[in-house]
Amino acid sequence: MVKKLKQMAGGMTENQLAATVRESAHQIWLAGLGAFAKAQAEGGKVFDALVKEGEALQSKTRAAAEEKVTELTSRATGTWDKLEQVFEDRVARALHSLGVPTRQDIRTLSARVEALTEAVDKLNGEVAAEEEKPAARRRSAPKPATPADE
Repeated sequence: MVKKLKQMAGGMTENQLAATVRESAHQIWLAGLGAFAKAQAEGGKVFDALVKEGEALQSKTRAAAEEKVTELTSRATGTWDKLEQVFEDRVARALHSLGVPTRQDIRTLSARVEALTEAVDKLNGEVAAEEEKPAARRRSAPKPATPADE
């Protein structure tokens, strides 16, 4: 390896070659120290810039995620509403096929029963009034004179 360095150095002596290598190594070391110092000095600035970029990215990501969640929630709600309607329709058909009356059927029948009850009460009131009239006439009519009264 020393022979290769000598060939590369061209006619330099070993001492000159060693000095050149040492100088190169020293410059590399100084360049590394300079890079370290620069990174350390600007590291705070770079760190702050990275934090700002991270915050911006997080805001964009959060907004996109919230938008997707809203979209998926609205889709899911629509799907649940459709599913609920399908279920209600099927249950209604099954109950209808079994002959179970619907809510509307029961309401109609209830209204009819109420109307009939009112009609019966009205008729009962008229009949009671008719029955009271002859009794009232009997009480208020003068008694015919009997031969015993004379």
